[in-house]
Amino acid sequence: MRAERRGPAGVRRALTVITIPVTAAAVAAGPVLVAAPAAAAPPGAAPPAETVGGPQLAGRGTIVNAAPGVPALPKIKASSYLIADADTGQVLAAKDPHGRYLPASTIKTLTALTLVPKLDPNRLVRPSQKACDVEGTKVGLTPKMKYKVSELFHAMLMMSANDAAFTLAEADGGVQKTLADMNAEARRINARDTLAASPNGLDRDLGLNVRTQHTSAYDLALILREGMKNPQYRAYMQAIDFKFPAPPTKKQRKKGLKVGGYPIHTHNHMLAGERQAYPGMVGGKNGYTIAAQQTFVAEARRGGHTIVISLMRADRPPSPYAAKLLDWGFAARGKVQPVGTLVPPGEVKQAAKDRDSGGVLPDAPLASDDSSRRWLLFGGGAAGALLAITALFVVLRRRRRLEAARSFRDTRR
Repeated sequence: MRAERRGPAGVRRALTVITIPVTAAAVAAGPVLVAAPAAAAPPGAAPPAETVGGPQLAGRGTIVNAAPGVPALPKIKASSYLIADADTGQVLAAKDPHGRYLPASTIKTLTALTLVPKLDPNRLVRPSQKACDVEGTKVGLTPKMKYKVSELFHAMLMMSANDAAFTLAEADGGVQKTLADMNAEARRINARDTLAASPNGLDRDLGLNVRTQHTSAYDLALILREGMKNPQYRAYMQAIDFKFPAPPTKKQRKKGLKVGGYPIHTHNHMLAGERQAYPGMVGGKNGYTIAAQQTFVAEARRGGHTIVISLMRADRPPSPYAAKLLDWGFAARGKVQPVGTLVPPGEVKQAAKDRDSGGVLPDAPLASDDSSRRWLLFGGGAAGALLAITALFVVLRRRRRLEAARSFRDTRR
C-alpha cells in the first residue's frame, strides 16, 4: 500500500508525463488559419453553408471550367481576380475570389454606392480642415468654400480625391456613421468579405491593416455591379473631364468672378479617348497604396453583353491586365460552365464561421500584405487538453488525500 503512495513530487511527475503529450496532440490537432477556404465548425454548431456565390468559389487558386474553343486564362500577376457576366451574374472564372485584401481606393465604389442615393446632389457642403488635410490624392478643397455634393462625387470617383471622400462622409453625419452605413450596405448586397474602416481606402496612413479593413475580388464585382444600376453613380463613373470649383484667382476677381476653378481628369485610363482606351468600357475604379498594391474593378459592354472584372494586389498599373481579363470574358461568355454566381441583394445562407464571428482573430482567412504571415488559432483541441489536465490533477490530488487518510488510520492501529 505504502509503495503506491505519491507525494507532491510524484504528482508533478505524473502530470508532466501525461500532460505534455496530451497538450502537444491537442495543439497539433488545432486548426491553423492559413489559406483554407473554411474551418471546421465547433462541436454543436450548425453545418457550414456553401460559400457565397457557390462552392467552387471557395478555392484559393485559379478556378475555371475549361471548354473547347475557349482560350486559356491570361497570365495575370495579381493575388486575386474575378471575371463575370454582369447581365446574368454568372462568374466565368476567378482566382482566390473570396480572399480578403486591402482595398485601396476601390473602397470608394462602396462609399458611392452608400451615399449617392442618400445625399442631394445639389446640396452645398463646407469641408472641415481635417477633411482638407487628409493624406494622399486630393482635389484641393478649402474650408473657405462650399461644394455641391455632385462636385465631390466627381472628384472622388474621377480622380480618387481622398479629401472629397472624407467630406462626403461628413455630409452623411460623420465618418463613423458613414462607415456604419457602408458596412450595412455591404451586408445588404451580400458583400460578406468587406469591412470598411475608412471612406477613402487609405490604410497604413490611418493605422489600418488587412485585419481591420478588407474586401475581395468577389465583393468588388458585387459592389460595382449594384452601383452601376444607379444612373447618377454611372454618370460619375463615366465622366472624363470636369471643371471643379475653387476660390477665384486675383485675375478672376478683377473680372468680377466670385468662383474660379480648374479642370480635373479621370484616372481610369480605359475610358474612351484615354491612352489605354478599351472598346466598350462603361466605367471603373482604380486604387493603389504601397500596402495594397494595385487594385481595380471595371465593367465593359459589347454586343449587348456586359462583363465585370476585378483584380487585387496586382504588381503593376492594372489597365493591361484588365483588358486581358475583359477580352477573355467576352470570348468565354456563353461557352464555359460558370464557376459560381454574383448573388443578388437579400438574405443568403452564410457559413457558421461568418454568423458566429466576433473574436479577436478575423472570422475568415485573410490575405496578408506579408505573404509569409500565418495566423495560428488554438481552438477546441487545446481547450480539451486543458480540461483533461484539470481532471487529472483533481483525481491525483483526491487519491493523495485518500492515501494520507489510510496512512493515518494505519498508524492509529
